[in-house]
Amino acid sequence: MRSIEKLALVSKWTVVMYSETQNENGTYNTRCLYCFMTVATAVETKEELEHVEAQHVCPERALSELLAAKAATEPQTHRD
Repeated sequence: MRSIEKLALVSKWTVVMYSETQNENGTYNTRCLYCFMTVATAVETKEELEHVEAQHVCPERALSELLAAKAATEPQTHRD
């Protein structure tokens, strides 16, 4: 089994990382490196693999972005 780690640029500020493995029969598996969820198993082509990866909504990444957005909109208070 061959493993490939891939960084995919989703937007200017967001990078999604995947670990891809190729099975002995030529199919591919991929896992999200943020949530460690298996995104696809036994996908037959690289094009299909990229499509499946693009459809993945990572719960860890979504929560992180939500908390960052909330922190950015809250007023900053200074304590002495």
